Amino acid sequence: MNASACLAALALLLAGCDQAPAPAQGFAGLGEDASTFAQVERGRALQFPADHAAHAGYRIEWWYVTANLKDAEGRDWGAQWTLFRSALRPGADQPGWASPNLWLGHAALSGPYGHQFSETQARGGIGQAGVQATPFRAWIDAWSLRSLSGTGLEHLQMQAAGNDFSYRLQLRSEQPLVLHGDHGYSEKSGQGQASYYYSQPFYQVSGEIERAGVRHQVSGQAWLDREWSSQPLAAGQSGWDWFSLHLDSGAKLMLFQVRQAAGKPYKAGTWIAADGQVQALGAERITLTPLGWTRLKDGRRVPTRWQVALTQPAVQIEVEALLPEAWMGTRFPYWEGPVRVRGSNGGQGYLEMTGYAP
Repeated sequence: MNASACLAALALLLAGCDQAPAPAQGFAGLGEDASTFAQVERGRALQFPADHAAHAGYRIEWWYVTANLKDAEGRDWGAQWTLFRSALRPGADQPGWASPNLWLGHAALSGPYGHQFSETQARGGIGQAGVQATPFRAWIDAWSLRSLSGTGLEHLQMQAAGNDFSYRLQLRSEQPLVLHGDHGYSEKSGQGQASYYYSQPFYQVSGEIERAGVRHQVSGQAWLDREWSSQPLAAGQSGWDWFSLHLDSGAKLMLFQVRQAAGKPYKAGTWIAADGQVQALGAERITLTPLGWTRLKDGRRVPTRWQVALTQPAVQIEVEALLPEAWMGTRFPYWEGPVRVRGSNGGQGYLEMTGYAP
């Protein structure tokens, strides 16, 4: 995720399914006080496989996979699978409709014939959606992300289907998980708001996609993001731009900026060497400059071409959307789609953008 549009969508689900919400603070109300929930604290050691499962004390979390794929004809495709959990109140899950958990799923397929997406939602406690740690399984209705071997995330199967598309993919990686920020403590505002955040960016992918009744064998790379929090943003933060990039050298790069209603955006990132060595990147090392804008059908303008520069390591690249129209017209709309990378480093990846008004 790349922290993701799940935050906004879940905030709206929460508002629609519980008592009347407090006045919104920050982007989609995500700056609202969450003091009754568990707080993200620096120094908490992440524990696996336990942290692959849901965290009952926290308000918001997600499991997020993006895959850059090619078919037998060399054409580019992109697949997105997301599962989000939002708690109406703190406390352990309960069977039946008394469960405090709301679940939301997004799936998308981008390719030579355009961009398709689907959305589904569920209430916890009735078996319709959930996540378990061992063996790992995350599901909502017939969509699932589950372990095929081992006790962790080393070998997964990912499947989903929507109107006119579906995919069934296998993901494999023997690389260690990547902890972002300070050993998994990822700041989002500079004012104390943060999340716990880790990724598996080294998946190799194989499998099958279907578009308009035609099946295609595909292979490529995938990136899993795992994040949870209770109050991830500060009041006045208006949206974010998030990059997860697979570079041709084998290195990986995660960058984000959370835009402020007033003042400079909050920036951070992670450089992941091909051997898995990790460097946290502060704002002073990151420059993100929009170069080209796309006007969407509803009048929004979103930057679908970016210049990205880093110092230590030195990187000068241009990131461009494969499908500028890759708009997720879900309950809370956002832009999410595959990108190509050119410049000092070639590559591919995904970009997510939220908070751009019509």
